[in-house]
Amino acid sequence: MHGPPGHHHDHSHDHGSQNRKRLGWAFAMSSIYMVAEFVGGWLTNSLALLADAGHMLSDVGALALSYFAIWIAARPAPSHRTYGYYRAEILAALVNGASLIAIALMIFWEAIQRFQSPEEVAGPMMMGIAIGGLIINLISMSILHGGRDESLNLRGAWLHVMMDALGSVGAILAGLTIWLFDWQWVDPLASILIGLLVIYSSWRLLAEAVSVLMESAPANIDVDEVHDAMTLVTGVIEIHDLHVWTISSGLISLSAHAVVADHQLDAETLRAMREMLHDRFGINHITIQIEPEGFEESPIPV
Repeated sequence: MHGPPGHHHDHSHDHGSQNRKRLGWAFAMSSIYMVAEFVGGWLTNSLALLADAGHMLSDVGALALSYFAIWIAARPAPSHRTYGYYRAEILAALVNGASLIAIALMIFWEAIQRFQSPEEVAGPMMMGIAIGGLIINLISMSILHGGRDESLNLRGAWLHVMMDALGSVGAILAGLTIWLFDWQWVDPLASILIGLLVIYSSWRLLAEAVSVLMESAPANIDVDEVHDAMTLVTGVIEIHDLHVWTISSGLISLSAHAVVADHQLDAETLRAMREMLHDRFGINHITIQIEPEGFEESPIPV
């Protein structure tokens, strides 16, 4: 039996509308400054600045992809898509994480070339442009911060911007060092450190997205604890075929077969299990098959 979806969908719609606004503002600011960083990186001959600009390009793509994912997830679903388009945001998070790692590998390759053949970098201008990029990224992070805990998709976009902010810090420090000491090798070194930070941050995002697509139980829910809690409900003899998985961020599903002692208590037992699962574990999308004691399913021929 499914739980009433109305409240949950309204709640998701409100968050989706807020997250679209957050993404829209962050996209606009990142797009404008991305152009400035590319031009600045070319004028200063700074790999760290170009790496940061390349990362900002991925930010712009990630923000656009995240915006699209939220938009399509809110669309009315055709009858053959029984879960709608909720998984679109998980796919967006997966692409974001993979793109971060790809960018980091490109940064590593270019940095190795720079170590072998150092190039002259204009430190003061590089530092000034990186400071502007840091300011833009900090503003974008503050805009996206409110929705990052409720959406894996938005968390991916926030991680992109956070890594870009750290990249700007690295470019600022590299520009200052080059300006003061003329250590040109600091530029590719800063690029490698930026790349390592990118990989570190994106790995967890990728792992979480893959976990959702593999329909693993959410990390914050102990399935054995759910099983034990359901068996403690008055009238329940046994719980089997229990499955808990995530459809999308904030939308957890559960299905199970419950053997009950008295068939006349089906409604009361079902209501008690639903309320317990909602209040204790935050699960709203629930399907429970009630079975009388001694019931055996007929085998389905393969």
